[in-house]
Amino acid sequence: MTEVKAGDSVAIHYKGTLSDGTVFDSSEGRDPLQFTVCSGQIIPGLDKALPGMTVGEEKTVNIPSEEAYGAKDPNATQPVPRDQLPTDIPLEVGTQLQVQTPDGQLMTVSIVEVGEENVVLDANHPLAGKDLTFEFSLVSIG
Repeated sequence: MTEVKAGDSVAIHYKGTLSDGTVFDSSEGRDPLQFTVCSGQIIPGLDKALPGMTVGEEKTVNIPSEEAYGAKDPNATQPVPRDQLPTDIPLEVGTQLQVQTPDGQLMTVSIVEVGEENVVLDANHPLAGKDLTFEFSLVSIG
């Protein structure tokens, strides 16, 4: 039987959960996720679990935050004066916004705090600092 190796194109069905069991993502009801193994297209902890697998095989892996979306970076939060934000944006914790960096890149940030004068924006990935569990099955190789 053919085993997955680095550089192979694969497809997997998966379910990702947090340590409390909350599902944060799943391919259920969708096409399988397709990517090239060990190419940096998916998080490192999941990438490392694939080599040696065969089609139809199922696996569950626990991935520490360092092998997922990394640690939460305290420098990635920034207070912004309320009057610098458009008035049509709901200023509620959890609201996601698209902002433009000084070099013109678009970045997604989340509102994490709403104060009288400032709103604190967080540019960390929503799963940064979280340990993840993935249950997945290998659908195809090649």
